[in-house]
Amino acid sequence: MKKIIQFFGSRFFLGAFCILLEFAQLIAVFVLLYEFVLPITIMAWIFHFVMLIYLINRDEIPEMKMPWLIILFLLPVLGAFVFMLLSSNSTSKKDYLRAEKAAKDMERYGDQTEVIDSLKERDPDAWLQANYIYAQTKMPCQANTKTTYYPIGEEFHTSLLEELKKAEKFIFMEYFIIQGGKMWDPILEILREKKARGVEVYLMYDDLGCLATLPWHYYKLLNEEGIHCEIANKFSPVLSRIHNNRDHRKITVIDGKVGFTGGINLADEYINAFEKHGHWKDTAVKLEGDAVQNLTMLFLLNWNAQSKKQPIDYAKYMSVWPQSEEDNGMVIPFGTGAEPICRDSAGKNIYLNMIHAAKRYLYITTPYLICDREMLSALCLAAQKGVDVRIITPHIPDKKAVFWMTRSNYLVLMRAGVRMFEYTPGFIHAKNFVCDDKFAVCGTLNLDYRSLVHHYECGAWMYETDCIADMKADFLRTEELSGEIDKNKAVMRGWQYLIAGIMKVFSPLL
Repeated sequence: MKKIIQFFGSRFFLGAFCILLEFAQLIAVFVLLYEFVLPITIMAWIFHFVMLIYLINRDEIPEMKMPWLIILFLLPVLGAFVFMLLSSNSTSKKDYLRAEKAAKDMERYGDQTEVIDSLKERDPDAWLQANYIYAQTKMPCQANTKTTYYPIGEEFHTSLLEELKKAEKFIFMEYFIIQGGKMWDPILEILREKKARGVEVYLMYDDLGCLATLPWHYYKLLNEEGIHCEIANKFSPVLSRIHNNRDHRKITVIDGKVGFTGGINLADEYINAFEKHGHWKDTAVKLEGDAVQNLTMLFLLNWNAQSKKQPIDYAKYMSVWPQSEEDNGMVIPFGTGAEPICRDSAGKNIYLNMIHAAKRYLYITTPYLICDREMLSALCLAAQKGVDVRIITPHIPDKKAVFWMTRSNYLVLMRAGVRMFEYTPGFIHAKNFVCDDKFAVCGTLNLDYRSLVHHYECGAWMYETDCIADMKADFLRTEELSGEIDKNKAVMRGWQYLIAGIMKVFSPLL
């Protein structure tokens, strides 16, 4: 009974209730106007036709258009209003201009270095990938960076606590989900202690991501303690297109010398402090050296784009140049998202570039496999060329419908030669690409429409870094714990096939 009362009093329930109420009011107004006012009815149909033409001509992949076309045909006029409110990634003009200024201020610190020129001579394939990332995200290629890979959340948490305790000047943290418990509480205690000793502490979290995990005004409580805190994309219980652009990034920067990124949020399931969906498998990387500068830029960019307060001066923190670390490889921590923060479908194309570059093997771990025809075709083509393509997904899902959509893609991939595995002990949340002992990406980008189209994401693209061997070894260990899917298991039948098929059509909207 206590849990039921807490649910009905939560931000999640109240926000969802307000949105449903607003939607009901919209339907009621529409029905009244449609039934009794002929001129308004005619205007509504004209509006519906205009929205239909706009959708058909919109510059995006067919899979993004299909569900909206179905909605427009099944819900004449009303569907056009829903499409107008919820289909766009764009923000208000005021928010766009603030983000545009933040991006321009950042670009002066993101000039490409001589590192990219040396990479062109060293490996043309690597240079093409790195050059694309810079062109679309303005994140430069960095050398002199030590990389450490964490194959499980518990190891990441231990290292994060150790590095936070060493902070002397500033701490930047940006996460999609934060929840009180065994993971977050000791981190918060260190942040409080460091603030008391004069260390500047900045924290940002996504409001929708923390809707069910943090109190209403948590950010105000932290600000009162002296911890600078902002919420990204503040949730309003109204129908709004802003809900598409969630801040799904996971970034920690300490003194400009040490940085972390990966798939791990700051909640107890990520360190298996309790069992949510079986054993929770997640990964992260620690960067020490020049590449931390990119993570610093990414944090300040998003902070200045989101905050309505006086922007943080990049120069104050970019002047803290880290001491170079030895590593033969190169790293590009990058961020993706809607313009003006990022251009094009950068996250998807970073993955596609790596798939096309693969010559021997391509190992992928992802919690969701709900991608468009272009991504599926690229994976199939790589396997058909003879590349050893293997993908590990969860065996115990966090969402049943999403699990079935993921499984619905198995057969087409397996027919092309891709080997599919499911992580038998539980849920795999890691978002890793490893290729040919040369390339790797560890970050926040899922293989679904939310990550590849809508969300603000981040990751670390790596070339011949020391940790790539560790990422490959971890994949092979994880494969041993996973069950390989044969074609008989991949065939979906009956109501699962029907539900997966319907959900797959509407997956770009989920």
